[in-house]
Amino acid sequence: MEGRPLGEGEQEDQQAWEALFGGDEDAVQEVPRRSPSGDAYFAGGGLASLAGAAYLVRDCGFTGERIHIYERLPVLGGSNDGSGDGTHGFVIRGGRMLNEETYENFWELFSSIPSLENPDRSVTEEILNFDRAHPTYARARLVGRDGKILAVTGMGFNREDRFALARLLMAPEQSLDGLSIQDWFRETPHFFSTNFWRLWQTTFAFQKWSSLFEFRRYLLRMIFEFGRIETLEGVTRTPYNQYESIILPLKRYLEERGVEFVLGTTVTDVDFAPGDALTATALHLRDSQGFERVQALAAGDLCFVTNGCMTDNATLGDYRTPAPAPEGRPASGELWARLAEKRPGLGDPEPFFCHEHETGWLSFTVTCKGNRLLKKIESFSGNVPGSGALMTFCDSNWLMSIVVAAQPHFKDQPMDTTVFWGYGLYADKYGDYVKKTMNECTGEEILTELAHHLHLEQELEELKSDIVDVVPCRMPYIDAQFQPHKLADRPPVPPENSVNFAMIGQFVEIPADMVFTEEYSVRSARLAAYALTGARLPVCPVSAYYKNPAVLLRALKKFCQ
Repeated sequence: MEGRPLGEGEQEDQQAWEALFGGDEDAVQEVPRRSPSGDAYFAGGGLASLAGAAYLVRDCGFTGERIHIYERLPVLGGSNDGSGDGTHGFVIRGGRMLNEETYENFWELFSSIPSLENPDRSVTEEILNFDRAHPTYARARLVGRDGKILAVTGMGFNREDRFALARLLMAPEQSLDGLSIQDWFRETPHFFSTNFWRLWQTTFAFQKWSSLFEFRRYLLRMIFEFGRIETLEGVTRTPYNQYESIILPLKRYLEERGVEFVLGTTVTDVDFAPGDALTATALHLRDSQGFERVQALAAGDLCFVTNGCMTDNATLGDYRTPAPAPEGRPASGELWARLAEKRPGLGDPEPFFCHEHETGWLSFTVTCKGNRLLKKIESFSGNVPGSGALMTFCDSNWLMSIVVAAQPHFKDQPMDTTVFWGYGLYADKYGDYVKKTMNECTGEEILTELAHHLHLEQELEELKSDIVDVVPCRMPYIDAQFQPHKLADRPPVPPENSVNFAMIGQFVEIPADMVFTEEYSVRSARLAAYALTGARLPVCPVSAYYKNPAVLLRALKKFCQ
């Protein structure tokens, strides 16, 4: 998945771009190296932990029986979820848009995980083959208030916008600590009315108040998307929802090798030995019945903690009931806070998990009998299911978007049932037609708002007769990883002086890479597994496409439109 190597005549250009943007590469703190001799314990059962377990088995000499994964929920997968049935409706809290060019370690790992449906084929082969057979080309990327599809070939920049973007790309990342996107573009507010911002914001779920250096990382890491952001041709789709296409094959791989999954169990704390070296000595566990126990760690044992989960405290509603307001503190963030209080160098969860009014938005899943509504959307957009990626009603108060995946989106989805999902980034605002905040709306009211934006209000009652359910989902921390913060607020994967402890997932610091991606979770797991076991194996580097002159030329052309 590497970018095109630079030829001999391009070496000076490469050096110039390194001087301009910096030469960020993956970095891991050195830890005492020794052969693995104990067990490995994972706090959290999301993709990062499952990937970490796979690397330990595949590359680091572990047998599955020596690996133990604790998960608070009754199901594995973390934010890669998918559930329900054709009778009661399906639920997708969110959909992960994969990317072929920038998911270097993800594709490498899943090239060794067999497909569930065809064990002679890897998950990587299965996904990429499916994606190439169902190419994405969005014909209705942005829709205006009058129901007309907007022309988005031009990005809409003015001179000041371009100058501000160019200055941002050249700015040292260290100078952007704590700044938001709106801080940088304060002198050119026109930027937030451009097609580029509308496309970029809704594709990646940025907000004006999101972290500036995370925005810059996306610009550099996804610079090849400049030339196709209006069609989303770079989106790679899984055959089914991510739980069934990604998590289940990985789970089976680990089960067949004896990995232990302990569900309904929360890791509430980790004990450390006194002294400068960071050595985890015990895990504090609480099961779903409130029973608590301590799992002692012996010499040679390893401890991996997912220190934050974007879907913590998510709540579900239904067709007649709004999703209730979330209660309590996020379990993963609370664990991180306890650990950070004990030892320096473990980051600070406060910027990420204490601003729910900025980090939350709402998604919804629509399940229908028949395909009447999907046919209406197909006729409106010009995209058959699975080819349009994302359609955004850019003037809606909720900033509502919908995604219609290829059908079926679930393996047990009945032939006469269709499913799609959507979200609103401004869930605390009143709708244009339903005079409630999105958070206050039932599934029926969200469907009503959507029908008006599609200008199907005259057919709404007929369409409602097909509905199995519309499930709203409030996610108070879904954008938490994008909050403005300092680089030091996220801990390195193995913290400094670590002997047997690492943090993994979306809330660790990996130089140059971009959060809110499957790649970030997998890369963090690989870095952690190799570092704590002393495996002398390469990790796929972050592909520096901004150093590729051909990619830069395409981006420059779009930049000037």
